[in-house]
Amino acid sequence: MKENEGKELAKDLQKRVKIIESKLEMIESESTSSINEYFEKLKEKIKLLIENITEYSDRLELELAIIAEKAEITEECVRLRSHIKFFLESLEKDEDPGRKLNFICQEMNRETNTISSKSVSTAIIHNTVMIKEEIEKIREQIQNIE
Repeated sequence: MKENEGKELAKDLQKRVKIIESKLEMIESESTSSINEYFEKLKEKIKLLIENITEYSDRLELELAIIAEKAEITEECVRLRSHIKFFLESLEKDEDPGRKLNFICQEMNRETNTISSKSVSTAIIHNTVMIKEEIEKIREQIQNIE
């Protein structure tokens, strides 16, 4: 009976991880356009503030690029993907995965928080909230693993 319950629990965890993966895909597709859009919005705001923008053009481009770079989340998305892969492998292969899965969830949550804090897009932030909800549901389920 415990074995059957464990199999059902594993199916539920895999389903939740798939939801996280789909939200991560949405984040990745939104990321590039949101940074470019943010860059252009900043540029337009500065044009309104500075009458003769041409004398600051090179410096302005550099400063805006640095600001936009701070919103880059590719590295965090790659790490989150890596944690997801490790989670699924541990779920399938480990004899007693409970503690390891809990630790991986902490790492997934950490990357998700970083993505959210660096993001300039409300769509990305909304998707990170959904990912965090799924991670919390996974953590609750993991508590049932013996």
